[in-house]
Amino acid sequence: MENKIENLAQIIKDSNNIVFFGGAGCSCESGIPDFRSSNGLFNEKLNITFTPEQLVSHTFYIRYPEEFFRFYKSKLIYPDAKPNDAHLALAKLEEMGKLKAIVTQNIDGLHQAAGSKNVFELHGSVHRNYCTKCHEFYDAKFIIDSKGAPTCTKCGGTVKPDVVLYEEGLDDNVIRDAVDAISKADTLIIGGTSLVVYPAAGLINYFKGKNLILINKSTTSADNKADLVINDSIGKVFNDVMKLI
Repeated sequence: MENKIENLAQIIKDSNNIVFFGGAGCSCESGIPDFRSSNGLFNEKLNITFTPEQLVSHTFYIRYPEEFFRFYKSKLIYPDAKPNDAHLALAKLEEMGKLKAIVTQNIDGLHQAAGSKNVFELHGSVHRNYCTKCHEFYDAKFIIDSKGAPTCTKCGGTVKPDVVLYEEGLDDNVIRDAVDAISKADTLIIGGTSLVVYPAAGLINYFKGKNLILINKSTTSADNKADLVINDSIGKVFNDVMKLI
């Protein structure tokens, strides 16, 4: 493992255009669990069995707005979460001019909280919410403090999180910018993701650079394509690497 950490540190030193592609594993170390882990309470209340994916689908949002927001607020918003070593290391690498972009599947805003500037949020953010009628902006606190389904204080319309729900498409502009960044990178570091959520995971196929790095606790479908695979905690890996840079 020590040799792999030294190898990664050297790759970062030699790189000038790094892109980081991350998933839920980055947030887990900040105390944010995968939302798939607990949904029994909501199934009991509705007396219907729903998968976690269905609970955050566009159909569920439309049909059961109060239940949707109850699940959303309790399982997807973590206002007290703080950036961990991985977030802080990536922000530092951007400050050093090494890291050019972060492409994330997470919706928690922790990369920005750590200081990262160029972040492409494939699935949106819990920190942005808009009225579906007049497009008035609301922050996460407004959603948390609302009782039931939140409504606009100006026009009474429904306030929807700027989060990509199942059955909804990704934002074309975000996709375009993410693809552009990945295709220009000389090093792509994939971390904290098992690469099973599509179409987001398919974006890594646009990488044509020199070094493909995978940091994840479990194996992924892209391990055989990688130049370096580290199966460990992403926060620990980055903490060790930054000591050598």
